Amino acid sequence: DKHRQNTPSVISDSTVLICRNYKGDVDMSEIDHFFTLLMQQEEEGLLCPVMSHGNVHFLWIKHSNLYLVATTNKNSNASLVYSFLYKLVEVFTEYFKELEEESIQDNFVVVYELLDELMDFGFPQTTDSKILQEYITQQGNKLEVAKTKVPTTVTNAVSWRSEGIRYKKNEVFIDVIESINVLVSDRSSEQLFSWRDKGKTVTMEDVKFHQCVRLSRFESDRTISFIPPDGESELMSYRINTHVKPLIWIESVIEKFSHSRVEIMVKAKGQFKKQSVANNVEIRVPVPSDADSPKFKTSTGHAKYVPEKNLVVWSIKSFPGGKELLMRAHFCLPSVENHETEGRPPITVKFEIPYFTVSGIQVRYMKIIEKSGYQALPWVRYITQSGDYQLRTNT
Repeated sequence: DKHRQNTPSVISDSTVLICRNYKGDVDMSEIDHFFTLLMQQEEEGLLCPVMSHGNVHFLWIKHSNLYLVATTNKNSNASLVYSFLYKLVEVFTEYFKELEEESIQDNFVVVYELLDELMDFGFPQTTDSKILQEYITQQGNKLEVAKTKVPTTVTNAVSWRSEGIRYKKNEVFIDVIESINVLVSDRSSEQLFSWRDKGKTVTMEDVKFHQCVRLSRFESDRTISFIPPDGESELMSYRINTHVKPLIWIESVIEKFSHSRVEIMVKAKGQFKKQSVANNVEIRVPVPSDADSPKFKTSTGHAKYVPEKNLVVWSIKSFPGGKELLMRAHFCLPSVENHETEGRPPITVKFEIPYFTVSGIQVRYMKIIEKSGYQALPWVRYITQSGDYQLRTNT
């Protein structure tokens, strides 16, 4: 009973667009208190993901211009509730492409159908959008026909894959994608980071699997055995907490000329293997809000001033490992002295390095077992990309 939630609502601009009361033990009018509480917390500058009015609790997330709110009067499992709210966003986005006020208003019938299938009496049920799309369609004239027969995948043991799927060409693609989060303070130095020893086993934390994975097999011999869902899905996620060199190291220096002109020099160094290349690199350098008359000079790529964000964006299409690249930016300012005490936001970096993982994790082999004996082509691809990648440098 503690894992149940009562009433998910979708709200825009203090107006309830749609609401579904699953258990009936929370009055529908309680949602009117949500925005009052929200505005009070915004005025105080302290927003909390859980708010309460009397014995009713509001658990909410914001997406675009919408608030998705679940109400409960029990000590519910908050993690489960938030997982369901984010699943709602995922499913609605799959159906309507863009989840916003207009897409809810234009698809009331489908939204109610989805809410009835996604949850029953406060318990999450079918949440796989591909399975839902088999019997809940956006065309009203098809809806009645489709609902007369619920797919076997809903009640089948293998609920994530429909029966009888056939393709002319059978291929399996596995992408190993690692996102690296880096935070370097202005007191850090390059020497504080070290590469992982190649001979060590990769230790994973917070490992999560898709429901199709046979967990007992993985625990026994680290083999991931599964019946794959049709289409794209996340098979596994993990986190590795280790010290590594920042793959792209940034140094920046600000030189002042007279009282109204500054030059920002940024040096970027690729600290990954020489045979690897970082693609679509973006280095975002904060500049004073009143900077104007920008001039740039780059050794590679091009730089542009984005005044509405107070940034210089240095774009590099291809950045080889081991290389050092330079960018100089000249700006005019009303007064250089006015910026002596101004806080400097961090430099942020975006990039993607194919055929490379920071952890060194590898898929040693992939075997496809199929009773009819058809041929299937397996492909494995490795990618490292920037996550939350911030550097604060002495300038």
